[in-house]
Amino acid sequence: EVQLVESGGGLVQAGGSLRLSCAVSGFTFDEYAVGWFRQAPGKEREVVSCISSSDGGDYYGDSVKGRFTISRDNAKNTAYLQMDSLKPEDTAVYYCAADSRHGFYYCEGAISGRFGMAYRGKGTLVTVSS
Repeated sequence: EVQLVESGGGLVQAGGSLRLSCAVSGFTFDEYAVGWFRQAPGKEREVVSCISSSDGGDYYGDSVKGRFTISRDNAKNTAYLQMDSLKPEDTAVYYCAADSRHGFYYCEGAISGRFGMAYRGKGTLVTVSS
């Protein structure tokens, strides 16, 4: 059974940092691209970051570029999203997702919304106060 379990969400003041984790099981983690997307009330889903399996390249949406960093530890079957300089508009439920497609073309497509991701977790809430 495929499982992605997010943790690390919480309440933080604007300008602060949080680190989200995504523990994965049920598939060969190092063969899958991993992404993070968020959903805020009344807003469209936004894929904020993706990390490829093939070359470890990391990709970001414009709204988080320079503030968020995605990484993965294949030995631990875990992905991370380091979020710095948080803003109130970053408030959302954050989901970890994975897909067997990989590489620059796929990750860029996932961020732009052209491609979906096959598996996702249940999400963790991030609230940034002003």
